[in-house]
Amino acid sequence: MKRKSETTNVSASTDDVRVRGVVDYNAIDWRKVEHTVRRLQARIVKAQRQGRHGKVKSLSRVLTRSFAGRATAVRRVTSNRGKRTPGVDGQRWTTAAEKAQAIESLRPERYKAKPLRRVYIPKSNGKRRPLGIPTMRDRAMQALYLLALEPVAETTGDGVSYGFRRGRRTADAAEQVFRCLSMRSQGRWVLEGDIKGCFDNISHAWLLDHVPMEKRILRQWLKAGYVENGVLFDVEGGTPQGGIISPVLANMTLDGMERLLNSRFKLWRCWKGKWQWATPLNRVNERINLIRYADDFVVTGRSPEILEQQVVPMIRAFLDERGLTLSEEKTRITSVDDGFDFLGFHFQKHRESLLSTPSRKSVKALRMKVKGIIKSSRGLPAHVLIGRLNPVLRGWCNYHRHVASSRTFDHLHSWLFHELWRHVRRAHQRKGGTWLARRYFTTHNGRRWVFHAKTPDGKRVYLFQMNQVRIIRHVKVRNDLNPFDPEWQEYLRRHRCRNARISMLTRRSERLAWLRQDGLCPICRSALPEPTEVGMDEAGPCLTMDSQLVHRHCLRRWNQPEVDAGCKRLTEA
Repeated sequence: MKRKSETTNVSASTDDVRVRGVVDYNAIDWRKVEHTVRRLQARIVKAQRQGRHGKVKSLSRVLTRSFAGRATAVRRVTSNRGKRTPGVDGQRWTTAAEKAQAIESLRPERYKAKPLRRVYIPKSNGKRRPLGIPTMRDRAMQALYLLALEPVAETTGDGVSYGFRRGRRTADAAEQVFRCLSMRSQGRWVLEGDIKGCFDNISHAWLLDHVPMEKRILRQWLKAGYVENGVLFDVEGGTPQGGIISPVLANMTLDGMERLLNSRFKLWRCWKGKWQWATPLNRVNERINLIRYADDFVVTGRSPEILEQQVVPMIRAFLDERGLTLSEEKTRITSVDDGFDFLGFHFQKHRESLLSTPSRKSVKALRMKVKGIIKSSRGLPAHVLIGRLNPVLRGWCNYHRHVASSRTFDHLHSWLFHELWRHVRRAHQRKGGTWLARRYFTTHNGRRWVFHAKTPDGKRVYLFQMNQVRIIRHVKVRNDLNPFDPEWQEYLRRHRCRNARISMLTRRSERLAWLRQDGLCPICRSALPEPTEVGMDEAGPCLTMDSQLVHRHCLRRWNQPEVDAGCKRLTEA
C-alpha cells in the first residue's frame, strides 16, 4: 500500500506540469520534487540502519523510476559548471524543451551507456591526469542513481572520511589532524599514505559485488571504455573519472579502512548506553588514528615500528583486495617534529606545541598563478586586473584562514605590492614614482597603499587586502553526521550558518541575504547553496530587487515583480 501511495503522489506531481502529454520544464514545482526526493532518501537511510537491504533495494528502485528523481538529475547536470562540455555525441541540453525531453527519456529500462571522451589535465608534478567526459544522458543517469546510492554511502561510510561528502570539507580533515596530534598522549609519528592511480585501478569485480545498485547499469558505466583520437579503448579496471558518481564509488571502495584499524587496535565498549571503540586495560594503546580525504590519508601512531610493521601491511592487504596499491614515492613515515604536508597545510610540532600553517607548495602555487594573471593582463585597464586577482586571493585566504596564516598573509601582501609596482612601472615607463602612487594607490579603510582603479561606469574597485584577513578556528563537523537523516537537519543548518558568517567568497549583500533567510529560498523554502562555495555564478541563486536570494529555477516560473511580491509575502508569513 505504501508503494502504491508513493507512486500516486509522484504521478500527481507530474500531472500539473504536463501539457498535452509533454512536460513543461519551466512549470515544475521544485519544492514538491525536492520534498519527494528527500523523503525517499530519509527512508533509505532508515532501512539501511535497520539492516533491511531488500527495503533499501525497493526504495532505490522507486526513487530512480520517479519523476522527481529524473527531474532532479536533469537539473543537476544542466546547472553545474560542466554543462557546456559535451561528450562523444556532442549534445548539450540548453533549452527548456531539451531538458523536458531528457526527463522523459531518462528510463533505466532503455538505457545503454556510451564511451567517454578522453581529455588530459596537467598535474602539479608535470604529469597529466586522464579525465573521461560522459555524455549528457550518461551524466544524468549517474546523477539519478547517485540520489539513491549516496544515502547508503553516508550511512555505511567511515566517520573520518571527509572527501567528496556532503557537509564535510578539507577544513574538517585539517582540524581532525590537528586534534589527533596536538595532545601529548597521542603519537608523534605519521604515515603519509597515497594510493597509486586510485580512480584508474579499482577492481570492477569488487565494485559489482559490493556496491548496492543495479548491476546492469553499473556494469555499463565500468565497461563503457573511452574514445581518444577517434579510437575506442576498452578498460579493465577503475571508475570513469569525470563522472558524477565516481567520487562516491571511490569512497565506498575505501570505506572500511577505519573499521579495519579499530578491529586490531581497539575493541568495543558500552559507554552511557552507546557502543564506542575503546582499548582494553590489558593491552597497550598504540594510539592509531586515521584521517582520510578521498585517496589521500594519514595515520598517526606512537612509533614508526608500529606504523611500518603492523599498519602498513594491513592497509596493503585491504587495498590489494580492491585492486589498489600504495604509491611508493608518496607514501612515507615522518615525525611530527620534522613536519609534513596534508591538503595544502603544513603540520609541525615545536617542542610540545603543534602549529599548522599553509604549505610552501601551496604558497608557491599561488605566487605562480598571480604572476601569470599579472603577466596576461599587460595592456589591460587596472580594474580588469583587480577583477581577475580578487577571486583568487579571496579564495586562497578563505581556504587557509583557519590555521596560523597571519605571517604568511603579511609576506604575500608585501610580495604582491612589489609585483604590482613593477607592473605599473612597466606600463608607464616615462612616469615617475609620485605620479604612479597617486594614480594607482590610495588610502582605504585606514590602510595606505591600497591598489585601486575606476570602472567605466565610475565605480571604484580595490584590491583584496590579504593582511586584513582574521584567523578564525574552524569548528569541525561531528564524525557521525548524516546529511540525509532528518534528525541532523537542524545541526546541519546551524553549521552551515556558522560557516556562512565567516565566508569571504561572495559579496557581502549575498552573504547577509543568505543569513537572513537561514539558507532557504523564500519561494520554494528549500536549501540554497552555501556561500562558502567559490562564487555564486549562473549555477547558483541570484539576488532579487528586494535583496533576497532566490533560486534561478524559481525565477523562471514567475516573472521578476511576482517573485519580489512572493518573497515579501513568504518572509512576512
